[in-house]
Amino acid sequence: MRKFVLAASVALTAALALSACNKSEDTDQAATQQEAAVAKPTNATDTKAWSQYFGQIVRKNMQGMTADRPFPYFVPAGDDQAGQDGRARQLENVQGTVARGVTPGNMLVFGGPESAKTADLMVEAFKGANPGSFKNVIVLFIGDQADQQRVADAVGPSGATFRFVAM
Repeated sequence: MRKFVLAASVALTAALALSACNKSEDTDQAATQQEAAVAKPTNATDTKAWSQYFGQIVRKNMQGMTADRPFPYFVPAGDDQAGQDGRARQLENVQGTVARGVTPGNMLVFGGPESAKTADLMVEAFKGANPGSFKNVIVLFIGDQADQQRVADAVGPSGATFRFVAM
């Protein structure tokens, strides 16, 4: 019996020591992730860099969201055919989402290298929103201060909780 108690106490002590070490590693890892903030990309066509940049903003603004994950909409830059086609596809996608409505607790995120083009897409997409259809849904716009009010005015009638983060 004494051997069992001794073995159990050694196992418990080892488990506590390992869990304390693990907590220290978790704290160090969290601190490293916070230090490694991603700067705003300078290349409008580097979608990977923009994705990382917007991802860190989204993670900081998820309070109040009860869904598993947010729904990001990246609005491509450029006036070339590829940029125009990308925005047209994204607008069609967002218009469909707005027309169907979104379950409360979800979050829609909009961002792109060119704030004005992102704002234009949002204004156009939310023309089809039914009044109050986005109650308890968060809509996050990542853009320039100059575009904030017109997007807020377009999203407002839907009843969504509008959030803005300046790039």
